[in-house]
Amino acid sequence: MKIYGYSDQGLPIEDIVPVELAEITLNATPDETRKIAAFLLSAADSMERMGDSYSHVHLADVQPEFEGSPHFTVFNSELSGGR
Repeated sequence: MKIYGYSDQGLPIEDIVPVELAEITLNATPDETRKIAAFLLSAADSMERMGDSYSHVHLADVQPEFEGSPHFTVFNSELSGGR
């Protein structure tokens, strides 16, 4: 597993390049943490079920209450070569 991210520096989307992170910290309520955990379990199930046709999923697309939050995306590492 690798974790990627970037800071919001107001750059145009085409100029943003994700970097590999050594650590992440979720600053979340217990309810938000449970919803993220459910999202991750669902993503893992979909990834197994869909195989190579599973590319990625965004938290806010599945749980709209996270729409104003930083983007949280799960990618299929099999497709990205472990990136």
